[in-house]
Amino acid sequence: MVLGGENVFGIASLSNRDSFFAGQPVLSQGAGYGIVLGFGIFFSLFTSLIVWMDYRFGGTRTSSEQFNCAGRTIKTGLIAVDIVSHWTWAATLLQSSNVAWQYGVSGPFWYASGATVQIILFGILAVEVKRKAPKAHTILEIVRARWGTGAHIVFSFFCVLTNCIVTGMLLLGGSAVINALTGMNIYAAAFLIPIGIIMYTAIGGLKATFMSCYIHTVYIYVVLCMFSVIVYATSPDLGSPAKVWSNLRELSKVTPVENNYNGSYLTMLSRGGLIFGIINLIGNFGTVFVDQAYWQSAIAAKPSASHKGYILGGILWFCIPFTLATCLGLASRALDLPLTAAEAGEGLVPPAAASYLLGQAGSVLIVLMLFMAVTSSGSAELIAISSLFTYDIYRTYINKNATPKQTIMVSRVSVVTFGVLMGILAVLLNVAGVSLGWVYLVMGVLIGSAVFPIAACLMWSRCTAAGAISGALIGQWAGLIFWLIWAKVGYGELTLATTGKDYPMLAGNLASMLVGMFVTIAVSLIKPDDKPYDWESTRNLKMVEEEFTGITAEGEDSPEGMDNAFKWITRWGLFLAIMLFVLWPLLALPAKDFSKGYFTFWIILSMTWGFVATIVATVLPLWEAKDHLWKVTINTLTWKIAPKEDLSKHAGDFFGDRADHPSKHGNPYLVAEAEAKAKQVESFDEATLPMKA
Repeated sequence: MVLGGENVFGIASLSNRDSFFAGQPVLSQGAGYGIVLGFGIFFSLFTSLIVWMDYRFGGTRTSSEQFNCAGRTIKTGLIAVDIVSHWTWAATLLQSSNVAWQYGVSGPFWYASGATVQIILFGILAVEVKRKAPKAHTILEIVRARWGTGAHIVFSFFCVLTNCIVTGMLLLGGSAVINALTGMNIYAAAFLIPIGIIMYTAIGGLKATFMSCYIHTVYIYVVLCMFSVIVYATSPDLGSPAKVWSNLRELSKVTPVENNYNGSYLTMLSRGGLIFGIINLIGNFGTVFVDQAYWQSAIAAKPSASHKGYILGGILWFCIPFTLATCLGLASRALDLPLTAAEAGEGLVPPAAASYLLGQAGSVLIVLMLFMAVTSSGSAELIAISSLFTYDIYRTYINKNATPKQTIMVSRVSVVTFGVLMGILAVLLNVAGVSLGWVYLVMGVLIGSAVFPIAACLMWSRCTAAGAISGALIGQWAGLIFWLIWAKVGYGELTLATTGKDYPMLAGNLASMLVGMFVTIAVSLIKPDDKPYDWESTRNLKMVEEEFTGITAEGEDSPEGMDNAFKWITRWGLFLAIMLFVLWPLLALPAKDFSKGYFTFWIILSMTWGFVATIVATVLPLWEAKDHLWKVTINTLTWKIAPKEDLSKHAGDFFGDRADHPSKHGNPYLVAEAEAKAKQVESFDEATLPMKA
């Protein structure tokens, strides 16, 4: 409908309105403060309690390695859920429905596929970390070990910039929705949301992040399934795929989608959707490959869980934007909600649809869902920036001989400091009038140039330091130039509105990534190093304390197992990436304007994906940890303090820091070393194994 006019479907309560929210919140300010502060404090205390129980009754060691790397033993299910949690930003829940509101069915698909590919392909790098830098704490440690101080400083800039962009988006989206639904002051919301995150992250470190991620992600999945059932099964205004299809067909006659086939909301033939998909693909490569949070999860993973966790995580995550936006985003159009473009740009499509469908209950569910996403993703960003500051600034340039106690203290101070600064950044972005959608689209311009050089650090032996540095910097400058010139020439002025248009953003994103890649390759080939890099310096990185790296002499965690994992993830990762971003949309094009039957199939697929993902994400981590959970439960009930694990004495550890480890005598990936290690294992006193103590 035209804003201020009659609702197309005759819904009286939605007619003659200039906007959906009109400055009138659905919930009270008290509810806003209660959720931000009350739930924040509650989840902080709850998560901290779980971490304390794990340390006291589970035997988990309290160390700097445990704080920042979670023991490097996290299994597939929890890694997958952690990835889902990292990748479920405020933008995932809000922007995905905005593009559904803009482009129809193509929007949720391009959001999901354009941001799943990176997670799946990152699984290749996750395996490479275990093969080539098993004792690393951060990606920047690997960069410095290979390319030296100059590259370390340059990529530190890109990594910190990425953390700031991601955290800024989390708080922008979170504060906008809480303000719209509760009337809570938007600046107060932006500043107070990080408080709860700071508390449990500073106390429990990465382990606390994993635990909070599980709880928050399960809630998000449950609410996602609930809304999909309401829209497509029980709502009196919609209630079936056929009804939604019929309403969208009728609406396209009144308000057609520009540059969509027949103006339809029910087609993949959408120029705007495709442009968004390309921008989404490029921009999100930067926020995965250049974000320490994803490297942190790869480092924390059990070696054999690294590639499987990322593949599974990508598949599980796909349904969150796809199912949720196909549900609430399309529902907002099928109900002809009086949303303005400004409201949609601020991410208010899901809150509007939820508020109409369930009233205050829907608003509460969405606010809590968003709060869970912001806090779980936010905690990952906090521990990531903490690791960067601790290992790449403090222990590299300030105190190279810092003790484990000093390391943990600096990590905690970093968490608190960055959390407060990000609250201030979010306030400044709100004051400047920058929207979530604008930041989401511009991130590829700013950081896309660093993607190829960082990947090449572990994947290309001929990539030089000069090539990596020049590619990252020149690519970024090229992206900024193309972006701003296109906005100026194409629209006559440089404003937030013109720089946020599709074509300037597309030009900037493409230029940043492609120029960065070409310059890196060209400089590396024109002026190569004397010999290919062998990754010995990255394998010889030092831990702060003696810890188990997870690499064993035999089995799936062995060097041979990791070589097989690399082949597997490369083959299947590339196949899934091509299938999701190329083959699927090509197969959907012949449908043109979806028929009722095809749309029903599309909805059944999205709902099934959501329900199966919910079951897997809920059950698999618990099943994999059942023995440890049972141990903690029994010890808690009997108040028995568990002995601390001494992982540095683990028999199978190939890469520990003890002097008698085989890695001290040569490349541990040589078969002869594996055989020598196997002989050592046979004579090892099993009484030293932690679970035998």
